[in-house]
Parts: sequence; structure tokens; C-alpha cells
Amino acid sequence: MIRIVIAEDQQLLLGAFGSLLSLEDDMEVVGKASNGAEAIKLVQELKPDVCMMDIEMPGKTGLDAAEELKGLGCKVIILTTFARTGYFQRAVKAGVMGYLLKDSPSEELASSIRRIMQGKRIYAPELIEDVYTEQNPLTEREIEVLGLVADGKNTNEIANELSIKAGTVRNYISAILDKLEVKNRIEAITQSKEKGWFK
Repeated sequence: MIRIVIAEDQQLLLGAFGSLLSLEDDMEVVGKASNGAEAIKLVQELKPDVCMMDIEMPGKTGLDAAEELKGLGCKVIILTTFARTGYFQRAVKAGVMGYLLKDSPSEELASSIRRIMQGKRIYAPELIEDVYTEQNPLTEREIEVLGLVADGKNTNEIANELSIKAGTVRNYISAILDKLEVKNRIEAITQSKEKGWFK
């Protein structure tokens, strides 16, 4: 019997996935969570074979939870509406065994879980294509600077935190806007978050 924990913040979907998988003779839904923190707790307590979760959940996202669950012996499957390259790249780094889209046919879900239990990785094909076409153009340092901007820090605060000059920070920000082809910091943050380039 494949023991499964499901994490999904939309109650209707949580119930639907639970009912769907419970119809399978070889699967049992042993726990349901509505956010990443609950999912981690359930996996630690129940030790399921598989934890299937959404990405965008309140508090702790599915990707945050996947990173924390790495190495615990539970196979993580991301089931999301977001076919975003950055999210996918982060999921792969976290050791996620499956990344499926919610609009996939329902019978595919059960068969994907079985194949993942056999040690296979199952990723939505459109994501794999996108990974090769869209890479993050920002350097590690630029991502760091943009992350601090997103945290609400001003140029001087960023300069102090990174032990660099304020002028250097302005140069980084200017380079970020150019590379992302956006007009201001807000657009840069929005675009980077949408593509999953930083948390």
C-alpha cells in the first residue's frame, strides 16, 4: 500500500485529490494538510511514502516544505497550476521526484505516483522544454541585491549589509533593470518572483 499525505490550501481540491487517490486499490491517503508547515509535521509523524503538494500555500510554500523534507525518505510530488521555470528548477534542486500540472488527466496522477515509487522522476514535459529556453540572467550577487530590495531595504542599508559602496549597489540595480528589461525595482521583484528566481 502506498501511503500518501496531500497538502493543498484549496479545501475543495484537497478533498477531490483525497477521494480520487483513495479509489486506487494500492493507495491510502493517511493525512491532509492545508499548508507547507502542516505537511512537514504530518510527514514527520506519519512517515508516508509520498507527499503530494501544491506550491503556493499560506505561510510555508510547497517548495519551502520540499527543501525541508529533503533526505527524510518521503518522495515529494509537486502538483501545481504554475508551469514556471524558476519554480521547477528550485523543485529539482530540492530533490522533488515529480512536478505535475493540475490540468493533467486524473488517471495520470495515480500512474505517476506508481512510477515515482519505482524510483522514476516524472516532470511535466512543457517544463523541461522551458528550462532550456529561459535561464535566470542575473548573477548570484544581483539576486542577493534584488532580494534585499524586496525586503524593503534602501541603497545605503544594502551597501552596509553587503559591505560595498552605495554607488556599487546603484550599479547593480541598474544592471538588474537592464537585464530584466523592466522600468523599476517593483517590476524587477515581481518578474523575478513570478519566474521563481528568488524566494
